[in-house]
Amino acid sequence: MIELESGHLLSKHPGSCQFPHGHTRSVELVFAAETLDANDMVLDFKAIKEMMGDFLQRFDHALCMNTQDEHYEDFRRIYGERIIPFEQQDPTSEAMAHTVFRFAAQALRNASQGIGTAYPVRDCVRLERVRVWETSSSWAEYSE
Repeated sequence: MIELESGHLLSKHPGSCQFPHGHTRSVELVFAAETLDANDMVLDFKAIKEMMGDFLQRFDHALCMNTQDEHYEDFRRIYGERIIPFEQQDPTSEAMAHTVFRFAAQALRNASQGIGTAYPVRDCVRLERVRVWETSSSWAEYSE
C-alpha cells in the first residue's frame, strides 16, 4: 500500500465535494501468480516501487480535476503540473482506481519484458485489482 496526500474536486457533485478538498489516500495494488519465484515471492516490492513510484508521486500534494470544470484552465495556469487532468470525468476514487490500474497493467507488461525495473518480473504475474482508499472506511476498487 502506498500513501499520498491528494486533493480533488468533484464538479458534478451536488454537495460540498464540489469544492477543493484533500484526502490522505492509500493505493493498494494486488498482484498474483500461480507460483512463487526463486526468492519465494510473487513480485518483489522494490519492483512495484520502481514501476509505480514516479507515477503515483505525481498525485502527492496535487489537485485532480475534471478537464470540463469551468475553472480547470485557471487552476492549470496557476498551479501547472500540480493539477492532474481527468479527461471529461470527475476524479472520483473510482476514476482514480481505474487510472492507476491502467498504468500499473502497462508498467507490469513493460517490467516483464525487462523495461522499467532492475528487479526481475515474471510474465506469469498478473495485476488482480487496484483499490484507492479515500478515508479509512471508504474506498473504490477496479479490476478487469
